Amino acid sequence: MTRADDLQRIEDALERARSILERFTPGQVEARRKKGGDPVTEADMAVNEALLELLPRTGEGWLSEETVDDPARLECERVWIVDPLDGTKEFVQGIPEWGVSIGLAERGRPVAGGVCIPSRNLVIVGAEEIGLRANGEPRATRELTDLQGARILASRSEVGRGEWDRFGAAPFEIVPMGSVACKMALVAAGMADATWTLVPKHEWDVAAGSALVRAAGGAVWTLDGSEPRFNRERPKFRGLLAAPAGLEQPIRDFLREVIDGMSG
Repeated sequence: MTRADDLQRIEDALERARSILERFTPGQVEARRKKGGDPVTEADMAVNEALLELLPRTGEGWLSEETVDDPARLECERVWIVDPLDGTKEFVQGIPEWGVSIGLAERGRPVAGGVCIPSRNLVIVGAEEIGLRANGEPRATRELTDLQGARILASRSEVGRGEWDRFGAAPFEIVPMGSVACKMALVAAGMADATWTLVPKHEWDVAAGSALVRAAGGAVWTLDGSEPRFNRERPKFRGLLAAPAGLEQPIRDFLREVIDGMSG
């Protein structure tokens, strides 16, 4: 088993997921509410079933938004962490900001991942030893060291709730968008400059994106300033930030100044 084999498995699984999603028309899909209020559709479940069939092999763990969690994953060195349809709310509303997210963690580290964004006809895959590819072409995070004029992808929901109002005087452009997996993938591929969420996210939301940003030479960190570790008993982060390596310190400094200023 090589990292190239892992990426091939991810690409095959994303292709299967895309073919399944072609059976559905975004904006014309019925949804039910899960416990907690999040929507789920037949498309989520169909893709989840296909990924579960294709990805984990003997001895590998599984963590998915649409599968009852099995604590046995905690004993596995390799764990697949997936969101079969990240951005279900947008999918149901017909907003083209959703995708399929597949991450692979080894001993807690996000080592490989892939995100398919069907509305953009875009498949982004990457691994730490190999680098990043978008539709087969090598890509990397942008080389930036200053937030002036940067394009920051923000959660559409967070913006709607007013949580980004605090950044109204910032020197960067704020672009609302659904699906944190898609936002992180676009940052990894140099199609946006950074993204962050200061509210809790599950591991399946950000595992693939974390692997992609790291593969592309970027930085990913949690609200406490550390690198995220995956396949934990409680698979949830308080928040997560992703950017080119050159923007990591400027973002840390900016957010510290804003948050300290608000608390003062």
